[in-house]
This record gives sequence, C-alpha cells and structure tokens, in this order.
Amino acid sequence: MDARPLLRRLLAARLGSSDEVEDALQDLWLRVAGLDAEQIDQPIPFLCRMATNLATDRRIAAARRGARDGAWEKIQPQPAEYADPERIASGRSELAQAHALIARMPERMREAFTLFRFEERPQRDIAEHMGITVSAVEKLLRRAYQFLHENREVEGADRTRWRRPGSGRSGDE
Repeated sequence: MDARPLLRRLLAARLGSSDEVEDALQDLWLRVAGLDAEQIDQPIPFLCRMATNLATDRRIAAARRGARDGAWEKIQPQPAEYADPERIASGRSELAQAHALIARMPERMREAFTLFRFEERPQRDIAEHMGITVSAVEKLLRRAYQFLHENREVEGADRTRWRRPGSGRSGDE
C-alpha cells in the first residue's frame, strides 16, 4: 500500500503549508530509508507516528525561529534612525559652528566648559584643577552658556540645539 497520500493529508492538517508538507515528506522518506522494514510490525501506523512527531518538531522549530527573528527585528534600527546625507552634512555644519563658538570663548571659560561638558568632570574637580572656588566654576559655566546662547543666534544656528539638558531657559535665571 502506498502511504504517501495518507501521510500528505496528515502533515497538511498539522503544518498547513504545501511547501512545508513536501519538505516534511522528503525528511520522512530520508529517515525511513535507513530503517529495516522487516523489523517494523505495522508500517502504516509507524509512518503516521513518525510524520506526527516530525510535524511537531517542525512547528516547535518554527515557533522558536519566529521568536528569535522577532526579537532580532525589534532591536534593529529602523530606516528613520539612519542618517541621510543631508542630515549628516547639517550635523557636521552645526558641530563645526559649535566648535568655532567654543574656540572664541575666553580661555578660562573655555577650559571650565570643556572640562564640565566634554570630560564630564564634577565642578569640585574643575575648581581644584583650575585653583578656583566651586562658585567661580559655576559663574564661568553660566557665562559660557550665556555666551553660546547669545552667539548662536548671530551664527544662525538652530535655537533648539545646544541647550543644556535639564535646563529650562538658559541665561534668564
């Protein structure tokens, strides 16, 4: 008796996709080819059990693959997150303007600002390094922010950029 139509229906009920059914049948025949048929008492139920187990293994593997691929896709950057050439050029221009403004600051103001914003050193460390009080560091930083605020308008830079995180209106307090 040819069990292929029976196995095809059994696999189709469990797997759904005709391509998946054909792949599963091929796998089943490859596994059966190495078996000794004389040792199997009831070949049709044996093949049905093998087909059912194979379908279960394929569904489990597909679910794992789907979960893995879904998790991978969640952490991938979206197309909108990639910088286009215009945004890159604009960002480089703004960065050059910021560096030019910082370079025009008085030396002590620039040093305090650079240590605080770029090296992320605490104000107390900056005060010790520069040989001044913490209050003097705060004043230098306040003047540096005011300098940037006043001069970025002259340079034509974007008003929403360069604002100190967590600060409200810079220089008005």
